[in-house]
Amino acid sequence: MFTPKWKDEAKHLVKGARKFVHYKRDLLAEDRIAEIESRRDDLLAAIKSGDRDKVDEASKQIRAVCENALPREKPVGWLEENVEVMFVAIVIALGLRAYYLQPFRIPTGSMQPTLNGIIGTPLAEKDWPSFPQRMLEKVLRGRSYVKVVNDQDRHLAVSPSGRIDIRDTQMLHFFSRAQMFFTDSKPLRLPAPTNPCTQIGLNEAIQVASRNGGLLPKGTVICEGTIDSGDLVLVDKFSYHFRKPKRGEVFVFDTLGIRGIHERSGEQAAGSHYIKRLSGVPGDTLSIQPPNLLIDGKITKEPGNLRVIAGKGPFSINPNGYQLADSREANHGGKLIHQYLAKPTDTLSLRAEAPPGMREYAALGDNTGNSLDSRYWGPVKEFNLVGPALFTLWPVTTGHWGFIH
Repeated sequence: MFTPKWKDEAKHLVKGARKFVHYKRDLLAEDRIAEIESRRDDLLAAIKSGDRDKVDEASKQIRAVCENALPREKPVGWLEENVEVMFVAIVIALGLRAYYLQPFRIPTGSMQPTLNGIIGTPLAEKDWPSFPQRMLEKVLRGRSYVKVVNDQDRHLAVSPSGRIDIRDTQMLHFFSRAQMFFTDSKPLRLPAPTNPCTQIGLNEAIQVASRNGGLLPKGTVICEGTIDSGDLVLVDKFSYHFRKPKRGEVFVFDTLGIRGIHERSGEQAAGSHYIKRLSGVPGDTLSIQPPNLLIDGKITKEPGNLRVIAGKGPFSINPNGYQLADSREANHGGKLIHQYLAKPTDTLSLRAEAPPGMREYAALGDNTGNSLDSRYWGPVKEFNLVGPALFTLWPVTTGHWGFIH
């Protein structure tokens, strides 16, 4: 801190000249490199002597040599420089996403009230607030005001399972949307996944079509209301390489090879990710005696699970705590699908002694009354684990911003 400013600047110039040689060595002629090194030595000697005049002269010499070392090289313009910075930033971001931290959008309400999924609320267009307020709500809480009106007569298509053909898709890994398919026109993209859209008019539109033999008349309102964006969370993809997953934490996993999910969702499950609470680890045996979740015959002690059991405050969304799997979900398009925790006597045992990647975990939603989870489709294999949910990035006004518990 007591070194004169001129001496500090000279020392930085010495380091800068060394970096210049390292970065441009493949473009510099040998005599130029030797000359720069010689000027560096002169500047170092001047600094050591403590003579400011000699330092100033040596500094001018080394600057001139470096500036003229590549006379044919075109100076980098502002556009090239900014493109290079953006490219480096993108590479760093992709590296972080691939190996360390990955953003993940909550698509459904299965983790409420801990995390919000995409929520639809009916609201007539005449009751919408002013445009500036809508924009403010979009920024702060991810709320969109939407209205979709059918612009032509269309006939609804039916899937092989006998249901109306509506499929959920993802755009750019962040934005979940539904598509309605028709026999006589192109698919119609909806502003949210299927479930939120049913909350703001889609069910009524389908009923109109059913009464008309599958015809959806022109002018039918398909969706009208608000769509609240699901929480955007940051997933830690690094920790599970160095520690074991902990019972009670919120985690993300992919659906590869989970048969029960694919039987219910078909192609929509391919490559998708789910987020739940990790409620059982290898070696555990789970059972449900409402409202309690039992691990090896004893009530679980993890805080997150206990909040669900208590069913108080925000968790009164399920006042009866943990519930058994709904038996109606066993019948899927006329096909019976096995459920794991549908009766008080049912148990789910998680394998601990297994080949690498095949140890088993249980995933349960905090919104147990509205969650398809391990009660329905069984265990999650170790190779499916992505990582613990670390931090809620956005929206910032829902009370969820911050670290996830």
